[in-house]
Amino acid sequence: MSGIVVHLPEGNGGGTAVTLRLGPGERVRFGRGSATTPVELRLADEAVSRLAGEIRATDDHWQLSNLSATHGYLVENPEGAGEYLRVPPRRLGAPIPFEFSRVVLPSRRETPLSFQVFAPDHVYLDPHAVGGSWESRTLTAYSLDETATYFLVLVALCEPWLRDSSPVAVPTTPQVVERLRGHAAARTPLTARAVSAHIDYLADEKLRIGAPGPEAAGRADRRNGKREAVVGLALKFGIVTEEHLALLPPRPEPRQPEARG
Repeated sequence: MSGIVVHLPEGNGGGTAVTLRLGPGERVRFGRGSATTPVELRLADEAVSRLAGEIRATDDHWQLSNLSATHGYLVENPEGAGEYLRVPPRRLGAPIPFEFSRVVLPSRRETPLSFQVFAPDHVYLDPHAVGGSWESRTLTAYSLDETATYFLVLVALCEPWLRDSSPVAVPTTPQVVERLRGHAAARTPLTARAVSAHIDYLADEKLRIGAPGPEAAGRADRRNGKREAVVGLALKFGIVTEEHLALLPPRPEPRQPEARG
């Protein structure tokens, strides 16, 4: 992915969901906003400054400027084990290292305001390309973090093919939620909406799969087509293999029929 994606979930800022794409060098301002202080990402809360901050995309990461004079902001790594950064008031251009981040602002509501930022691809060396200069080394075509939740979702989608070579249906979103329930690495239970967001991220940003054709007119058809395309590409190029099945929770034992007396 070149640039970043900023997503404000519906209701989090007091309005509809907003998704913005920024190329390298582009900026987006966020805050309460006003007629004289326009912002691209509006957070309707009295505790948020008119111009609360700015996000700037670079080639390989993004930067957060905290323009508040009083409030610090948190940048959480939802994929990690509780990692976060605190960006103090008036801090300009703080580099954010996470591939997927949640920016949290204090508010007067019961829960803090937050929005999400998907960073540029983190670049990984091909594990088989060792030695030589940096310029001569081969980079992976699909840069995926195998410790991230989106990769766990991808493995769950591919599991039926890896365990049984016969054609089967792609797991549905509820089936993926149930399969990953109770995973040891999950800080919070995965919801259907979260799984759908991870599938969109895999298709649109990590694997760069185009949208299904016009024949998939319905929303459900588009979602099914996206899941099938993600699974097909991951298996075709060996992005997910049988070795990755160890990342999934143990499968429940089949229930034995009760003995009749």
